[in-house]
Amino acid sequence: MAGERRATETEHAGGCRCGRIRFSSTVAPDFLGICHCGDCRRASGAPFLAFVGFRRADLHFVGAELKTFGEAPVSRGFCGDCGSPLTYADARLPDRIFVVLGAMDRAERYPPDQQAFLSERLPFAALTVDLPGHARTSVPRP
Repeated sequence: MAGERRATETEHAGGCRCGRIRFSSTVAPDFLGICHCGDCRRASGAPFLAFVGFRRADLHFVGAELKTFGEAPVSRGFCGDCGSPLTYADARLPDRIFVVLGAMDRAERYPPDQQAFLSERLPFAALTVDLPGHARTSVPRP
């Protein structure tokens, strides 16, 4: 998008394909991971989905409102104009929000360091991922 602002080295930013929704944080993310669960695969159309996690208070959105879908306690946010998947939120983690790695301006700055739901990982090597893993979730929930 012409005139689109990109993240500085100290800013962590991203947005949707059409640029109508942007987000940023000056606080570094505290979670970098991959999820293999069937719900993430269906939501993304990919063999797994990578996330960058922030405290909600640290991540700021501008532009159009996120559209959401999902079954409680999970809510997934996307751009209502271009359809880009953007966020994952879980009501059991009210102070957290996770953005999809592909929505980050400089995705190469956020290499995942763990993976979740190995128990649901596809039985073939879609891509080789050599990271520590968890049989279920990587973020404990109450």
